[in-house]
Amino acid sequence: MADTYDVIIIGTGAGGGTLARHLAPSGKRILLLERGDWLPREPGNWSTVDVFVDGRYISEDSWYNPKAKSFFQPQVHYFVGGATKLYGAALYRLREQDFGELHHHDGVSPAWPISYTDMEPYYTKAEEYYQVHGARGEDPTDPPASAPYPYPAVSHEPRIQQLSDDLATAGYHPFHAPCGILLDEGNLPYSICVRCSDCDGFPCPLHAKADAEVCGVRPAVEHANVTLLRNARVTRLETNPAGTAITQVVVEQDGGIERYAGDIVVVSAGAANSAKLLLESATDQHPNGLANGSDQVGRNFMYHDSQAVLALSKDPNPTVFQMGNIQMIGKSQAAMFRGEKPLETKFAPSWALRDVAEHAVDFWLSTEDLPQPDNRVTLGQDGAVHLSYTPSNPTAAKRLYGQLHSMLGALRMHPGHLAHRFAYMKTDIPIAGCAHQAGTVRFGADPATSALNPDCRAHEVDNLYVVDTSFFPSIGAVNPALTAMANAIRVGDHLLERMK
Repeated sequence: MADTYDVIIIGTGAGGGTLARHLAPSGKRILLLERGDWLPREPGNWSTVDVFVDGRYISEDSWYNPKAKSFFQPQVHYFVGGATKLYGAALYRLREQDFGELHHHDGVSPAWPISYTDMEPYYTKAEEYYQVHGARGEDPTDPPASAPYPYPAVSHEPRIQQLSDDLATAGYHPFHAPCGILLDEGNLPYSICVRCSDCDGFPCPLHAKADAEVCGVRPAVEHANVTLLRNARVTRLETNPAGTAITQVVVEQDGGIERYAGDIVVVSAGAANSAKLLLESATDQHPNGLANGSDQVGRNFMYHDSQAVLALSKDPNPTVFQMGNIQMIGKSQAAMFRGEKPLETKFAPSWALRDVAEHAVDFWLSTEDLPQPDNRVTLGQDGAVHLSYTPSNPTAAKRLYGQLHSMLGALRMHPGHLAHRFAYMKTDIPIAGCAHQAGTVRFGADPATSALNPDCRAHEVDNLYVVDTSFFPSIGAVNPALTAMANAIRVGDHLLERMK
């Protein structure tokens, strides 16, 4: 007999962890299933060699790239809190126009079935949950907001303040990046965050990063009605004979098979793995996979056309905590270069790498990846993820890179020194760096062109929802985490109304 819950949530990242927190006070019986464990709190959390060279926290998954006809190791992380455990905590709202149709040089970004106005109150709530620091009114592209940021912007260190001043003098509009960290600059002796140099791309042993474990799962499990099962990998969703509802969630744990039943089942395993789970749950009623009557499950994989680059400053950059669209990312450290480009740096003396790191100012250039139906997740005969991907919007990426390059002279940088820095991938295979993966189970009003309805419920399966970034019909040009968090709260309100 399967254990029965009001809600089963599969995955504890930005979507699932946030949803659990939002539903927890309702008293409904909630089961959280996480394929990983708690990320260990250990000295290795702050070790550049462990994190960037040895890939200590990267999954052992092996995905197949049909284009290259080879397997690769995706840069994904299976822990309570999901990908947010190692994210940079840059928590941007999508721009207001991102919810409408946008025409790019290389194609079209489709409209969402909801508007920015529909999402705005949930963005505000998500910023509260994740303690976002920022300053309204600095960013001229910022969408309207119903409330100020809950915490003041993180102050600039001297070299970054100089960079901000130089940008303003040159006629640009620098702004403090919205940042989710547990920092109290007004009372530093009691601040959890210590503004260390090991934040972006690192796990935080102090629990000072506003990730989905710290701000989602931990508050949720304080409620007696919420159960968290770790090291529990969901392998299949089973339906009733008509195929209209999920009846059991099949889980591998401790070498055995367990089954759980939920009135509502929410999938939030990451864009690739959520699609994989729906595809491998095919039945006679759903021969191409659950929620896949439109043939959209697995299609339109997106992950941002992102470039991590460093510019060499004429002055040293002693910044410790460098968080910044052109956006700033975590400060370069010499050991990172050995992990990111091992062959190129094999014979470079350590003093040379230290000198580069000392003068490096690091930027993250992010442009929109357009949804393409042939950029998709499928299943191999062995059950492995097969990920086909071709870049979709190269003109925008080239132009943004050129824009930054043209600005260097006015920013006290060496104009000829702008180098790519592969901050999130040890390999040069672009699809391995899938931290911003999205789009494989898109939502929409038309069942013929989408897998989910505007409430993120499967068109064909009444009690099945998806709340990770899989639901995105387009990805915009900023980190998708806050949008996933806000949408989870939005769907959570819908579920609370449904369960009355």
